Amino acid sequence: MRDEPRSGCPINATVEALGDRWSLIVLRDVIFGGRRHFRDLLAHSEEGIASNILSSRLKALVAGGLLTRHDAGRGRRGAYTLTEAGVQTVPIMAALGSWGLRHRTTTRELSVRAELLEQGGPELWADLMDELRETHLGIPRSDPDRPRASERLRAAYEQAVAEGR
Repeated sequence: MRDEPRSGCPINATVEALGDRWSLIVLRDVIFGGRRHFRDLLAHSEEGIASNILSSRLKALVAGGLLTRHDAGRGRRGAYTLTEAGVQTVPIMAALGSWGLRHRTTTRELSVRAELLEQGGPELWADLMDELRETHLGIPRSDPDRPRASERLRAAYEQAVAEGR
């Protein structure tokens, strides 16, 4: 990851920070999969990321300010947490999923989350970001009585899969 972008264009700066496919996949798995440890990210990768690539991308995401690595001490697993910049990639992920639904061949099972994010729109994204801030940054949710976005996504996903949609 470069320290200085090639130009002052915001699209270019974003592409340089997020533009390789593995960085986005790692962020997806942290955001939507709740995976925070190297072994979890490696073992549960739908795309089969190699350990050296995962290690490189995690380092780049930390250096780029999207993740923070917390050492747990000798003999314990370190954990990765989203930064505020990482949390704010949720709408980007939703937009990428919506584009993929329309313009690429996808599997039914793996398309459900993108459909749910598209249907839920900015309100759902805001709720999910609020929840991620609580989980990763220790910031209490603005409405703790509101059902968790991750639980709503999981329930809708399980219903869609059960119905064969």
